[in-house]
Amino acid sequence: MAVLGNILNPSKEASNRRFTHRLRACLAGFIFLLLAINAPAQISREYQLKAVFLYNFAQFTEWPPDAFADPQAPLVIGVLGRDPFGAYLDEAVRGEKINGRPLIVQRYSGIQDVQNTHILFISDSESKHLLPILASLQGRSILTVSDMEDFVPRGGMVRFLTTNNKIQLKINVNAVKAARLSISSKILRSAEIFPPAAK
Repeated sequence: MAVLGNILNPSKEASNRRFTHRLRACLAGFIFLLLAINAPAQISREYQLKAVFLYNFAQFTEWPPDAFADPQAPLVIGVLGRDPFGAYLDEAVRGEKINGRPLIVQRYSGIQDVQNTHILFISDSESKHLLPILASLQGRSILTVSDMEDFVPRGGMVRFLTTNNKIQLKINVNAVKAARLSISSKILRSAEIFPPAAK
């Protein structure tokens, strides 16, 4: 009878042990869930900001007249390779116009698809093909942008750097000039310029 009583009414100590074990398991599950949710949220926030930067580049960059088919032609922001923006980039430019030109977003799986584009974000999925991609764009008035580490020294124009949760810019002014583009001093003032000015 005493044994049966112990089974039906376990000691307070055993009950506390089971409660503590369940609490730890729940906490571990909760922390895992937080990490799983929070990691993509941070990435999404980063690319949401980068999408706004691309829109600002459209506002503060000047293209030569022959970069557009006609005065009403849209200003095209392209994404080459894996798209890290999701819907953020489309939302950033929806309904917007620059100098009377509507902004549109296009996505490309290969460099051969890039035609009437004015700003081209080159995804890090294209890192192995970066040099031939940049070579094929030479002589065209396309502002190239990426967050690849060696993008600017290899001939890219604008690189996103994320430092201490802040997005900064590194700009290859020679590559910008060679493409007959002009970036406003409003952007240049806050960017790291490449190559650095001689002292």
